[in-house]
Amino acid sequence: MALDKPYKDIPGTTVFDSAQCRKGYHLNQFCMSLMKEENRKRFLADERAYLDEWPLTEDMKQAVIDRDLTRLIELGGNVYFLVKITATDGVSVRTAVASMTDMTEDEYAEMLAKGGRPAEGNRSLKDWQ
Repeated sequence: MALDKPYKDIPGTTVFDSAQCRKGYHLNQFCMSLMKEENRKRFLADERAYLDEWPLTEDMKQAVIDRDLTRLIELGGNVYFLVKITATDGVSVRTAVASMTDMTEDEYAEMLAKGGRPAEGNRSLKDWQ
Protein backbone atom coordinates (compact mmCIF):
# COMPACT_ATOMS: atom_id res chain seq x y z
CA MET A 1 0.00 0.00 0.00
CA ALA A 2 1.44 3.37 -1.03
CA LEU A 3 1.55 6.03 1.64
CA ASP A 4 -0.10 9.37 1.01
CA LYS A 5 2.70 11.93 0.73
CA PRO A 6 1.06 15.34 0.38
CA TYR A 7 4.47 17.00 0.74
CA LYS A 8 5.35 15.75 -2.74
CA ASP A 9 3.34 18.77 -3.93
CA ILE A 10 5.72 21.33 -2.40
CA PRO A 11 7.59 23.01 -5.27
CA GLY A 12 11.36 22.80 -5.22
CA THR A 13 11.39 20.60 -2.12
CA THR A 14 12.60 17.05 -1.58
CA VAL A 15 11.52 15.80 1.83
CA PHE A 16 13.95 13.39 3.46
CA ASP A 17 11.50 10.63 4.31
CA SER A 18 12.01 6.88 4.82
CA ALA A 19 12.10 6.22 1.07
CA GLN A 20 14.79 8.87 0.56
CA CYS A 21 16.68 7.48 3.54
CA ARG A 22 16.77 4.00 2.00
CA LYS A 23 17.69 5.35 -1.44
CA GLY A 24 20.57 7.44 -0.11
CA TYR A 25 21.88 5.14 2.62
CA HIS A 26 25.28 4.44 1.01
CA LEU A 27 25.63 8.02 -0.22
CA ASN A 28 25.13 9.31 3.30
CA GLN A 29 27.53 6.70 4.70
CA PHE A 30 30.15 7.89 2.19
CA CYS A 31 29.59 11.46 3.39
CA MET A 32 30.01 10.41 7.02
CA SER A 33 33.29 8.73 6.14
CA LEU A 34 34.64 12.22 5.42
CA MET A 35 34.58 12.96 9.14
CA LYS A 36 37.96 11.19 9.33
CA GLU A 37 40.96 13.16 8.13
CA GLU A 38 42.55 10.12 6.49
CA ASN A 39 39.41 9.58 4.39
CA ARG A 40 39.21 13.25 3.40
CA LYS A 41 42.81 13.08 2.19
CA ARG A 42 42.15 9.89 0.22
CA PHE A 43 39.00 11.38 -1.31
CA LEU A 44 40.72 14.62 -2.34
CA ALA A 45 43.71 12.73 -3.76
CA ASP A 46 41.54 10.62 -6.11
CA GLU A 47 37.83 11.28 -5.84
CA ARG A 48 36.78 8.67 -8.37
CA ALA A 49 38.84 5.90 -6.79
CA TYR A 50 37.44 6.69 -3.35
CA LEU A 51 33.87 6.84 -4.65
CA ASP A 52 34.35 3.50 -6.41
CA GLU A 53 34.90 1.90 -2.99
CA TRP A 54 31.26 2.64 -2.16
CA PRO A 55 28.15 0.94 -3.58
CA LEU A 56 26.89 4.16 -5.17
CA THR A 57 25.10 4.57 -8.47
CA GLU A 58 27.00 6.24 -11.29
CA ASP A 59 24.54 9.13 -11.00
CA MET A 60 25.47 9.56 -7.32
CA LYS A 61 29.19 9.42 -8.07
CA GLN A 62 28.88 12.00 -10.84
CA ALA A 63 26.77 14.31 -8.67
CA VAL A 64 29.45 14.13 -5.96
CA ILE A 65 32.19 14.92 -8.48
CA ASP A 66 30.09 17.80 -9.85
CA ARG A 67 29.24 18.95 -6.29
CA ASP A 68 25.62 19.06 -7.45
CA LEU A 69 23.94 19.23 -4.04
CA THR A 70 20.45 19.56 -5.48
CA ARG A 71 20.88 16.34 -7.43
CA LEU A 72 22.44 14.60 -4.42
CA ILE A 73 19.37 15.50 -2.34
CA GLU A 74 17.11 14.09 -5.08
CA LEU A 75 19.20 10.90 -4.96
CA GLY A 76 18.64 10.45 -1.23
CA GLY A 77 21.36 12.62 0.25
CA ASN A 78 20.63 14.28 3.56
CA VAL A 79 21.85 17.86 3.66
CA TYR A 80 23.37 17.34 7.11
CA PHE A 81 25.57 14.60 5.65
CA LEU A 82 26.20 16.34 2.32
CA VAL A 83 27.85 19.30 4.03
CA LYS A 84 30.70 16.91 4.89
CA ILE A 85 31.61 17.07 1.19
CA THR A 86 31.56 20.85 1.09
CA ALA A 87 33.47 21.07 4.37
CA THR A 88 36.10 18.77 2.86
CA ASP A 89 36.41 21.32 0.06
CA GLY A 90 36.67 24.16 2.58
CA VAL A 91 33.33 25.62 1.46
CA SER A 92 30.99 27.22 4.01
CA VAL A 93 27.45 25.98 4.53
CA ARG A 94 26.10 29.34 3.34
CA THR A 95 28.07 29.07 0.10
CA ALA A 96 27.00 25.46 -0.37
CA VAL A 97 23.31 26.19 0.18
CA ALA A 98 23.42 29.28 -2.02
CA SER A 99 24.78 27.06 -4.80
CA MET A 100 21.40 25.31 -4.89
CA THR A 101 19.59 28.53 -5.81
CA ASP A 102 19.57 30.80 -8.82
CA MET A 103 21.14 33.50 -6.65
CA THR A 104 24.63 34.61 -5.75
CA GLU A 105 25.75 33.95 -2.20
CA ASP A 106 25.15 37.62 -1.29
CA GLU A 107 21.69 37.63 -2.88
CA TYR A 108 20.84 34.45 -0.99
CA ALA A 109 22.01 35.93 2.33
CA GLU A 110 20.00 39.10 1.66
CA MET A 111 16.89 37.08 0.85
CA LEU A 112 17.24 35.19 4.14
CA ALA A 113 17.80 38.40 6.08
CA LYS A 114 14.53 39.71 4.65
CA GLY A 115 12.60 36.67 5.88
CA GLY A 116 13.17 34.13 3.12
CA ARG A 117 11.11 33.29 0.07
CA PRO A 118 7.46 34.29 0.17
CA ALA A 119 5.04 31.45 0.83
CA GLU A 120 2.53 32.90 -1.62
CA GLY A 121 2.82 31.04 -4.91
CA ASN A 122 5.25 28.50 -3.44
CA ARG A 123 2.91 26.27 -1.45
CA SER A 124 1.78 23.87 -4.15
CA LEU A 125 2.89 22.74 -7.57
CA LYS A 126 -0.68 23.57 -8.63
CA ASP A 127 0.25 27.25 -8.12
CA TRP A 128 2.93 26.84 -10.78
CA GLN A 129 0.54 25.58 -13.49
